[in-house]
Order: sequence, then structure tokens, then C-alpha cells
Amino acid sequence: MAHNAKKVLHELAQRGPHDVLHGDLALVGLPGVVCAPRSGRGLAAIAFGHGWLQPPRRYVRLLRHLASWGFVVAAPATHAGPFASHRMFAADLRTALDVCVGVRLGEGEISVDERKLGVAGHAMGAGCAVLAAAEDPRIRAVAGMAPAETMPSAIGAARQVSVPGLQLAAAGDLLSPARANAEPISSAWGGPVQLRTLRKAGHLGFTEGRHWSELLLHGKSHHGTQRLSRALLTAFFLRTLVGDKRGQPLLSSDAGGASIDEEHSTGALAAA
Repeated sequence: MAHNAKKVLHELAQRGPHDVLHGDLALVGLPGVVCAPRSGRGLAAIAFGHGWLQPPRRYVRLLRHLASWGFVVAAPATHAGPFASHRMFAADLRTALDVCVGVRLGEGEISVDERKLGVAGHAMGAGCAVLAAAEDPRIRAVAGMAPAETMPSAIGAARQVSVPGLQLAAAGDLLSPARANAEPISSAWGGPVQLRTLRKAGHLGFTEGRHWSELLLHGKSHHGTQRLSRALLTAFFLRTLVGDKRGQPLLSSDAGGASIDEEHSTGALAAA
């Protein structure tokens, strides 16, 4: 199983088979970026929430990677300042999904199936993804990287989320330590969930490039963390939104320095 997991990790960490289009969500009234395969009907879509003080451009390689595996991915650029509203940012994630479903993207060659919607995010954005999933019954899967607590509480909202969840904690995270956020969110989860700890990751390891916020926040961009999280999110969303099982060996293994710390309702996750 470990050998298969390493093989799948290598495969899913690489660019997928689709050419990728990159666009501006502001053209449809919501600041942010959208990445999508060049064409495809009935695709799955993911709304992605940025971390506190982080612009969506710090996740563009992740967004483009998911798009290369067949997903439409929209990342609002709202609430990027120090006084972000978690409730409103969660609402913007839901609006981003509305855009994916309701607007024919590209040159009319892309459409999204409303039954294949997910949310993901980093830090604050991961907590807001939980808030969005608790409010929107269309959302079928939730993934978070170094999730942070929110107001209202993501931990409290997790109890209302019955769809599959994947939470990635960073072992070196001093801003959003696993015991304070990822662990209680996973323990409260109302459906199948898996909590993993990335041993070499810090809080900002999931972000790309340099940014002035590194003067205030602990950590910095880390290629290994990004590679591993790209593969795990790809495997998770392929499994839960598309029914593609190729990533199952990775989801079932500690391979890649991302140990499985907690998992419940695993049968339901495997059958999702």
C-alpha cells in the first residue's frame, strides 16, 4: 500500500491532463481569480478561501493544478485586510460557487454541475469554508489547510457538516496549531473526516512566493508542503466530487510525511 501511495502521490502532484484557462472573477462582479479546464461540461467546482492577509495570487499554482485535473476553481479576493469578516467571506465563497454554476465560462465551452460543488481554503479561508458548508446544502466536500478558528465558530459549524472533510494541519504551525483548531474541528465534524499532520509544514508553507505579511506571520512558502497538499487535495476532491478512486491509496496511507491523526466514519468517506 505504501508503494502505491508514493506512486499516486507522485502522479497527483504533477500537472493533470487538461489545459488551463485563467480568468478574473471581477468580470462577473466578484473580485478574485478563476481557473478552469479549457473545456468540459458538467464539471465539478471548488471555491477557495485565502488565509488572513493573503491575496489569492499566493495560491495560483494550487488553483491551476486543480483546474488541470478537471475542476473549476474560484478564489474570491475579498476580505484580505486585517479586519476581515468571516461570516461575509464565507458568503463570498458561496457566491463564487453561484458564479461557477450560473455563468458559462471560457468561450461557452465550460459548465458546472450543481451536484459537484466543494469548498477549500487556507487558515482563515479554511475556517470560512466550514462556515460555508454548514450553510449551503449544495456543498459536497470540504478541505482545509492549517484551518483557523473563526467568528462565528468553525468548530461549532463543523457539527452541522455531514459531507466528507479533509483537514491538513502543519506540525510547525505557531499561529494555528493543530490542537487549537484542526483537531477540534475534525472531532466536531458531523460526517466522514480525515485529519492529517504535515510534519515539515509551517503556517505559511501552503502559500506561494513572497509577501509582506511574512514580516508579521510565522513561516514562509515551502515547496514540499505545497506539493504534498496539492496531491492530497486533488485525491480528495477527485474521490468525493467526481467519484474517481485513483487517489485512494494516498488517502488511506501515511505516505509523504502526512500522517493520519484522526479519521471517523471512514466507511462513508470511502463510499463517497
